[in-house]
Amino acid sequence: MKKNELMKHNCPLGKAMSALGSKWKPIIALVIKDRKLRFGELAVRINVISRKVLTDQLREMETDGLIIREEFKEIPPRVEYSLTEKGLALLPILYLLEEWEAKYQNKEEFAEYAKCTK
Repeated sequence: MKKNELMKHNCPLGKAMSALGSKWKPIIALVIKDRKLRFGELAVRINVISRKVLTDQLREMETDGLIIREEFKEIPPRVEYSLTEKGLALLPILYLLEEWEAKYQNKEEFAEYAKCTK
C-alpha cells in the first residue's frame, strides 16, 4: 500500500507507519534529538545516506509535521532542522524500539553461537 493510500484511512497506526515508513526517518529523528542541526551536520552524522535521499526524507518529515526547517537569509545560506513537538514525542518510542532490538538481538546471537558450537 502506498503512502497516499495509507493516509486516506483513519487508522492511527497506518498514519504513524506512513510518517515513519522508511528506514531513514527514525534514524534522522534520533540523530536530531532535542537540538538543531544543519544539513551538512546531518549528512556527516549519517554518512551512509546519500544527500538526495536525506533531502527527500527531510522534506517528507517536514510535510508530516515531524521536523521544522528553519532557513536563514545569510551568505552562505544556512538551514537548520529540529524536531517538532510531534517529533520529540516520538523519541521515547524509538528508544524503546532500540531496547527491544538490543534485548532480542543478543538472544538470537547467543542461539546462533550455541548452534555453531554443538
